[in-house]
Amino acid sequence: MNLEMMMGFLFKRERLEVMMEILFHPAVHEVMGGLLYQEGFDVMSRREHQLRHSAISGSTERRRMYLMISEFKILAFIFEIEKIYYPILAVVGVPANAMTILMLSRGKCGLSKCVTRYLVAMAAADLLVVITDLILRQIPVVHRLDFVRGIPVCNIHAVLLYAATDCSVWFTVTFTFDRFVAICCQKLKIKYCTEKTAAMALGTVTVLSCLKNIFWYFMYLRKYTFTNTPWFCYVSVLVMVSYLWGTIELLHSILTPCVPFVLILLLNALTIRHILVASRARRRLRDHSSEGIASDIEMKKRRKSIILLLIISGNFILLWAVFMLFSIWNRMSYLGYYTLHLPSYVKEIGFMLQLLSCCTNTCVYAMTQTKFREQLKNVVKCPFLLIVKIIP
Repeated sequence: MNLEMMMGFLFKRERLEVMMEILFHPAVHEVMGGLLYQEGFDVMSRREHQLRHSAISGSTERRRMYLMISEFKILAFIFEIEKIYYPILAVVGVPANAMTILMLSRGKCGLSKCVTRYLVAMAAADLLVVITDLILRQIPVVHRLDFVRGIPVCNIHAVLLYAATDCSVWFTVTFTFDRFVAICCQKLKIKYCTEKTAAMALGTVTVLSCLKNIFWYFMYLRKYTFTNTPWFCYVSVLVMVSYLWGTIELLHSILTPCVPFVLILLLNALTIRHILVASRARRRLRDHSSEGIASDIEMKKRRKSIILLLIISGNFILLWAVFMLFSIWNRMSYLGYYTLHLPSYVKEIGFMLQLLSCCTNTCVYAMTQTKFREQLKNVVKCPFLLIVKIIP
């Protein structure tokens, strides 16, 4: 595929993201292997001339150009926000997840060992995502840390990043399934909801996530592009337009996080339905018993469990929805299925929300678990108590 055919393929779908990167990001010129410089931007100049001519001759084209300029202004504004947002998120996310792992591992939060295993694994996976994605990818991009370009490990970085992301997502699914079994399947609960089973489930997910993401090593090249796109490493033009690689990447997006979305929603719906039916039955039994309106300890435990489950699941779904939508749309548009225009700032918002999801579980536990709040207070007070003891 020559340069003119390749540019025609990209411009055919009139993607704002690609146009803005070509116009404003020097790294994109390197993606083209210097060909744009060698040919004097002939293709680009012709396309810009066509757009200017269309903008003058037709009201539809003028509105389109106005929308493109408006989108770029919004995108530039979001870039400025990201320069502050990502460092703050890193400063909060790393200690928050590390502290969560520490407190849960001590086993003094009033949770079963099985639940503790899942929550510790989720916090560890979130910590890895914060390091590999937020600190080693997003922050160098928004702050233009050029020294990163000289490190030829982008394809290895991609494997680690996507494996950690898969673990973070699928650990949430395994935890949701565990709570579904614990609440809805009393006979299976004794055998399944154990510390050993939790360790096996988490280990299996980890191994499968690593194996699943090996293909990124062969799809990406070693050098970073320094552009904030789903492809943060260089890819060849053949990979960009290949139906084989495109199908593999689309399946990756479907498996993470589309399938987890469906599974979490289904399991939560079944769990809530079971709790509502059981609550009505137990309420009727209490009404006819001698205890009257005495407190039901079992239902209180179930209520706390379902609140924790729903907040974690809802947090995941809300913060991943935008990223999931853009990932699928991006890959299908490169394959030629361009039916809906998504502004480029949707991608940036998706990244911001997806990374925020890796830093919020500590807040979720603090809001829903009394003993976790107590442990958190003790950890926060500990340095000050040591200082008081040292000072005479």
